[in-house]
Amino acid sequence: MYPIKSCLYFGVLMLFLSCTQSIETQHNEKEIASATTSSANAENQSAKTVIDLTNRIDTTISLDYIMGKFEPTKHEKFIRVAPKYANGRKDRWLRKETYAAFLKMHAAAKKEGIDLKILSATRNFTAQKGIWEGKWMGTRLHESKENLAKTTPDPTQRALKILKWSSMPSTSRHHWGTDMDLNAFTNEFFAKGEGLKIYNWLVANAASFGFCQPYSPKDEKRPNGYNEEKWHWSYLPIAQKLTEQAELRLKDTMIEGFKGAETAKTIGVVDKFILGINAECL
Repeated sequence: MYPIKSCLYFGVLMLFLSCTQSIETQHNEKEIASATTSSANAENQSAKTVIDLTNRIDTTISLDYIMGKFEPTKHEKFIRVAPKYANGRKDRWLRKETYAAFLKMHAAAKKEGIDLKILSATRNFTAQKGIWEGKWMGTRLHESKENLAKTTPDPTQRALKILKWSSMPSTSRHHWGTDMDLNAFTNEFFAKGEGLKIYNWLVANAASFGFCQPYSPKDEKRPNGYNEEKWHWSYLPIAQKLTEQAELRLKDTMIEGFKGAETAKTIGVVDKFILGINAECL
């Protein structure tokens, strides 16, 4: 009897082990198949992302244009601003589309007693370099009245101080011919009196002409980028396309050709400053 029971027990045990191994094999095969499918899906998604990015790249817009490495006075898409709109200056240039939109906005504002004046318009790489290096070398005082070459020896900290109000060459929206500074260069001017009247009109009406204030107050929604500039307005029908192209194609490593350019990489200027704008302007 005992040998028969032992044989039966051994047979059941072997059957159980065989079934267990079969289940484990099936489970492993499912895991392998699932992993293979996930990997294939990831590869397909990655390929789709590359295709999507490629489709968004506009080859009619050069990186030199995005970085301001051209002469607006000789560019077919630019036009000189009439001195009467530029506080008497004869050296202000804008994209033709931007200027046309501004003229319509100026006329509408004039009817309500608002006189919009363009104090600053297009600044190419060379012009921006002059501003940046002046502050970097201390030949031009910072807005805080500091000579940064003396007060701020650390390169990254010096760059960050300049970036409160001034762009690195290659990264300024003023390169594009879409942006302008209106009437004054201080937020205090727009906080009361005539300045407040102008600002309130712009807030209420500028969007209907295609303009947006890219440097809104800094808060949790806009933690990065330049300080608030109530005077700075951007023509979105063109600027939005250029912002997208900068996001897709411009890298911190491409920013060079001026003193302190090496800090672009440590700061991350493309992400934090070119893209660190009012969400309504994106």
